[in-house]
Amino acid sequence: MPDDDVTAQPARTSPAETTAPTDDAPASVASDAPGTSPDGDRPLGVLIGYDGSEQAVQALHYAARAALRQDLPLTVVTAYTVPTMAYAEAALTPVVPAEVARLNAAREVLDEAREHLRDYSGAFDLRTEWGDAAGVLVKLSSQAAVAVVGARGRGGFLGRLLGSVSAALPAHAHCPTVVVHRGYELGEGAHRFEPIEEDAPVTVGTDGSARAEAALDVAAQAALSRSTSLRVLMVIPSLEDWGGSYAAWLPDPDVVETHRSRAATGLERGLEQRRREHPELTITSEVLVGDPVRLLIAESADAQLTVVGTRGHGRVTSTLLGSVSRGLLQHAEGPVMVVPSHAT
Repeated sequence: MPDDDVTAQPARTSPAETTAPTDDAPASVASDAPGTSPDGDRPLGVLIGYDGSEQAVQALHYAARAALRQDLPLTVVTAYTVPTMAYAEAALTPVVPAEVARLNAAREVLDEAREHLRDYSGAFDLRTEWGDAAGVLVKLSSQAAVAVVGARGRGGFLGRLLGSVSAALPAHAHCPTVVVHRGYELGEGAHRFEPIEEDAPVTVGTDGSARAEAALDVAAQAALSRSTSLRVLMVIPSLEDWGGSYAAWLPDPDVVETHRSRAATGLERGLEQRRREHPELTITSEVLVGDPVRLLIAESADAQLTVVGTRGHGRVTSTLLGSVSRGLLQHAEGPVMVVPSHAT
């Protein structure tokens, strides 16, 4: 079960903000346009929740690069709501001007996004949505190939990201979700959105379960699209994690090493098919011993993307929407992708 439930307000879509083609800005794609993505079921392409904060700008740049890399449209969304005024004897709905003011403020945020995308060469769409931040993203994710958000923001989309939204979006999204952290480096100049090649691998955490296969598949495709290697990690508990009394009962003092060795053999065996399917992809694997949160955070420093699944039967994924997910999403050194089990 996820950490928090998401209760979406009724969704209401405002007319799309469209950008006419000019010498300075490319044309955007209208929100109600028929499938513009090579994947006809995902017409929104790369979906980015934007609120104008510093980390939202970083997430916007990440999403723009991802859209160009995958030849997908970019959809930039901001949400707004008008709180109901509560009085002693009745709850009154706000008057129309209040909603208009919120809508205008949301459009101003999108104007900032348009300015950031001034040199962007791909197709993009700017749209406002009325409703709860998490509910809006979850609903739209059914039409997206991937959803992207910054780790923190002003409110609206991102202000609660490491609270209920962080639990709701990865748990309920219909596509993989990427959380971009402050350390993400923006490019400069007219070519700042062009995808760059990095030596750092794409790292994926797995526990060997069937549900973890979805994360492994998505991570492999991410590595291929980036022309880099794939690093597959499994984490097993130390004796201390298993519990002192149980560890003392075990007759083999090297039980952890025995377990690690067997897990490594099984992990390598499970990767044989992927190596045959993708001979051009370099795949390495390692079984680590210790706390999965601490180890995955440490490993994220050397990865250009860290990928995990939403469910599983081991320490890495079974608690992903609990302490592991929160620890990784809060403290990772780079972008983190959470893949739902139904993503492939």
